Amino acid sequence: MTKNKYLVEGSLISTHENKEYISSLSGLERARAEGKILEGIVTKCDTKTLSLHLDLYGIEGVIYKEECVYGVPLKDIAVITRVGKAVAFKVMQIEKDEKGNVRAILSRREAQRECMENYLMDLVAGDIIPAKITHFEPFGAFLDIGCGIASLMSVDSVSVSRISSPRDRFFDREELKVVVKSIDYETGRIYVSTKELFGTWEENVESYSAGQTVSGIVRSVEDYGIFVELAPNLAGLAETKDGVKVGERCAVYIKSIMPEKMKIKLVIIDTYDKIQETDYKKHYYIDTDKVTHIDRWCYSPKECTRVVETVFN
Repeated sequence: MTKNKYLVEGSLISTHENKEYISSLSGLERARAEGKILEGIVTKCDTKTLSLHLDLYGIEGVIYKEECVYGVPLKDIAVITRVGKAVAFKVMQIEKDEKGNVRAILSRREAQRECMENYLMDLVAGDIIPAKITHFEPFGAFLDIGCGIASLMSVDSVSVSRISSPRDRFFDREELKVVVKSIDYETGRIYVSTKELFGTWEENVESYSAGQTVSGIVRSVEDYGIFVELAPNLAGLAETKDGVKVGERCAVYIKSIMPEKMKIKLVIIDTYDKIQETDYKKHYYIDTDKVTHIDRWCYSPKECTRVVETVFN
């Protein structure tokens, strides 16, 4: 896999190199000549032209509407919502306005085009890459996978255990690692997943044993029982109990663990207030600093006849 040098937006903004380039006219001219990708904070959006404006240490930077996004239909909301956030850009030219003030004409589109052509289109299914949550939808979450380029992670790609929304696992602007699920090389759309990083059933269940009382989160309340998540990729079924609500933290007694059925039977002892998901610890079972690709991931224990796996083609 090509080494990633095209980072999610916000990664460069505080670096010494980025500040050195954008803090002077000579630095911006050097960045233009070198084709450097930099970052700055959008201070305002012109409501008439939908151009973005950045303050580059006293020099005005401008990204015209048509230079805001690469490869996808441009929606006004996608431009407006950049205000107050870091954006990646390349310096296209330096000019003076009618009053003689120097300004830098920038392009986020060109930064994204380079990222797509030199990095993202070299990826294959199974590659592990950094990403950042940008916003949530009922059907999934959108992530920045480089220079602001968006990727979709559907709800069923977030976790093996039952969750109703990616908000049950992640929070807005959270940085994480994801696995490339599939790539449409014609449209440039890239789909990603995280459940393969949160461990197999056996890896997760190692921390638990029958007879323990542990904490969990209520994820689903059904007529036949209550699904309680013990870890991001591990859930058990508890007996029904009045007054239990989805999203509550609870104390559960583990009655039995059955690898051959991939099941855990629980009894809810008590429930507590809803928790902030930012406090819920997530643990990767793959060293994502060393492992950058997986070909196959099997969640099911060997003795279970039901196979839950992901095969990356």
